[in-house]
Amino acid sequence: MEAKERIDRLTDQLKEAGYRYYVLDDPTMEDYEYDRLYRELEELESAHPELARADSPTKRVGGEVLSQFEKVTHPVPLMSLQDVFSDDEVAAFCEKMEEALGPMAEYSVEPKVDGLSVALEYRDGVFVRGATRGDGRVGEDVTENLRTVRSIPMTLPEKLPRLIVRGEVYMARSVFESINAKRELEGKPLMANPRNAAAGSLRQLDSKICAQRQLDIAVFNLQLAEGREFTSHAETLDYLASQRFKVIPHKTLRGTSEIQTEIFRINDERMDYPFDIDGAVVKVNSLSDRTILGSTAKFPKWAVAYKYPPEKKYATVTDIVVQVGRTGVLTPKAVLTPVRLAGTTVTSATLHNQDFITEKDIRIGDTVLVQKAGEIIPEILSVDLTKRPEGTKPYTLPEVCPVCGAPVVRDEDGAALRCTGAECPAQLQRNITHFASRDAMDIEGLGPAVVAQLVENGLIANVADLYDLHAQDVAQLDRMGAKSAENLIRAIEKSKANDLSKLIYGLGIRQVGEKAAAVLARHFGTLNALTAAPTEELTEIPDVGEITAKCIVDYLNQPQAKDLIARLKAAGVNMDSTVQKVDDRFAGMTFVLTGALPTLSRAEATELIEQHGGKTAGSVSKKTSVVLAGEDAGSKLQKAQTLGIRIIDEEEFRGLLR
Repeated sequence: MEAKERIDRLTDQLKEAGYRYYVLDDPTMEDYEYDRLYRELEELESAHPELARADSPTKRVGGEVLSQFEKVTHPVPLMSLQDVFSDDEVAAFCEKMEEALGPMAEYSVEPKVDGLSVALEYRDGVFVRGATRGDGRVGEDVTENLRTVRSIPMTLPEKLPRLIVRGEVYMARSVFESINAKRELEGKPLMANPRNAAAGSLRQLDSKICAQRQLDIAVFNLQLAEGREFTSHAETLDYLASQRFKVIPHKTLRGTSEIQTEIFRINDERMDYPFDIDGAVVKVNSLSDRTILGSTAKFPKWAVAYKYPPEKKYATVTDIVVQVGRTGVLTPKAVLTPVRLAGTTVTSATLHNQDFITEKDIRIGDTVLVQKAGEIIPEILSVDLTKRPEGTKPYTLPEVCPVCGAPVVRDEDGAALRCTGAECPAQLQRNITHFASRDAMDIEGLGPAVVAQLVENGLIANVADLYDLHAQDVAQLDRMGAKSAENLIRAIEKSKANDLSKLIYGLGIRQVGEKAAAVLARHFGTLNALTAAPTEELTEIPDVGEITAKCIVDYLNQPQAKDLIARLKAAGVNMDSTVQKVDDRFAGMTFVLTGALPTLSRAEATELIEQHGGKTAGSVSKKTSVVLAGEDAGSKLQKAQTLGIRIIDEEEFRGLLR
C-alpha cells in the first residue's frame, strides 16, 4: 500500500475512533489499538510530511508558542442572556412569549454550562478559526488551543461555504480532579475550580499546555450557515450533531409547567453531567419567532437563563481581620473554618463594613451560613444564634488604622471607614500599583511585587518618584537584573506620553473611574483647566454627579495633590488631552460602529466622532443617530435597518468630516 493511501486510511480510522470516544462517549477501539495506529501514523507523517493531512489527529497536540492573542471581531455577536431567579420570573417570561407568539409556542431547555464561551468558524467544511466571546463583539483568537480540544471536528461532512457555531468550553470534573491530584503530588498550587481551569487553559500561549488539560466543549448555537436554511433551534442542533459536533443536551417543550419541571430536573441531576452547570437556559425554538421578538441592547428577548441558587454551608468565624484598601477604606474580613463551596475551599468572607457587621451581629466564634455570590465571592448570609458561644462580644472596627495608626473617619456619603494617614504604607503600595495598571498609566512590569520592593527599599514614596528612578537602582531588586530594570525604566518613560485621561484615572481620585476620567479629559482639555473648575461646573458635565464633583475638587485642592501634580509635570508627564474637540458638527448625535472599516480602526473612528462633539454607543437603540457600518456588519446593521436608523459607510462618514 502506498504511503498516501495508508496515511489517509489511518487518519480516517483514528478520526472515527476519536469521534466515537470524545463526542458520542461510545468507544469502538481499544486504547492499545488506538495508540498503535496513532504511532504508525506519526511515523508515516514524519517520513512523508508533504502527505500529512490538516485534519490529522496528530495535529491536536499543540503547535508553536504564540507571543500574544490577536483580536477577532465576531461576524455575528455572541450575546449574553437575561438572568431570572425564580419560578415566577420563568412564568412571566413564558406568558410574555405566548402573548406574542400564541399558546403553542415551543421552547428548548438546556443546561447552562459553567465554562468559557467560544465561536468556531468553518470555511468549506474546514475549521479555520476559533475565538473567545470577549465582550460579545470582539474576542481573542485561540484557534491553536481549540485545535487541541478533541471533541471539536477539524473537518465537517458537509462543506458549507461558511459555518459559525457557538459552544461552551469546559474542563470535566473528573479531569479537574485528576489534574489537581497530580499537582498536589508534585507540590504545585491547586486549580481553583473547573471553570477557572478551563479559562486559564484556553488562554495559554503555548498550545501544548492546553492540550495537556483535556478540555471539552458543548455546542449550543448555530450562529451562521451559508447555503442552509433552518426553521427551528432544535433542527439546527440536530444538524450540528450530524456534522459531528458534541451538542448540548436539550429538550423541546411547551408550556410553563413542562419548562419548570425540566429546570428542576436539570438541577436535581446536575452532578450527573460531566461539566459544572450554574443554571438552565430557556429559548424560543422557532427561528422566525426569534426574529419577530428581536433583542434589547444587551440581550435577546427570546431567551432567559434561570440561575440556580448558590450552594450554602455553615462555617465558624475564627477571627475578624481588617484590610486597608488603595483609597484608605478599612474592609473587615471574616476568617472561617474551611468549607467546600461551588468546587473550591472557602476560608474567608468579606464583611463589607461596620453597618453590615452590626446588622447581622457577626461575632468571633459565631457559626454562620456562607454562600458564594455568583459562585465566586464568598459571603455571610446569617448567624446561627443557637450555636453562639457564651461570652462573645459585638465586633467594632478600630478607631485607628491597623497599618499606620492614623485616625479613621466615616465617609459622609456612605458606610465606609477611611484612614486619614497621607503616608499610610497600605495605601501607598496600592496607589502606585493602580497608577501603573493597564487602564491607568500602563507601565508594563510594574506589578504589586515590584512596587512592594521599591517602597520597602525606600526608592519611591509616591508615584512622582517613579520618574526619578534609575536602572542601576532597580537592578538591585530581587529577581530584576539589568535587562528587566532597563525595560521597566523604558516603560516608565513611555508612560509620560499617555493621554490626560490615563493620568486622571491613575491619580486614584475617589468616584472617578476610567469612563469619568475620559469624559473629564475631553471636556477640559488640560489638567490645569480641570483643577480650576468649581464644583458647579463639574456637576453640569454628563456622567459627573455631585458626590463625584466634590471628590474631584477636594482631591485637587489638597496640598499633597498639588505638590504631586507639580512634580509629575516637572518630570515631563503629559497634562493635556490628545482628543481635542475640533467642532460641534456631531453635537447631540450618538454613533454605533459595526463591522470592519476599510482604513479606519474602531478607535480612530471613535476619536474622530468625539473630536466633532459626538459620542459612541455599543448597541443600536431608538436613541442611535447614525450607524457607521463596515464589512461583515452583523445584527447591529439589521437592527438599524429595522428601526429606520441612518446607515453610512466610511466614505460617507469622511464626507461628513469635510
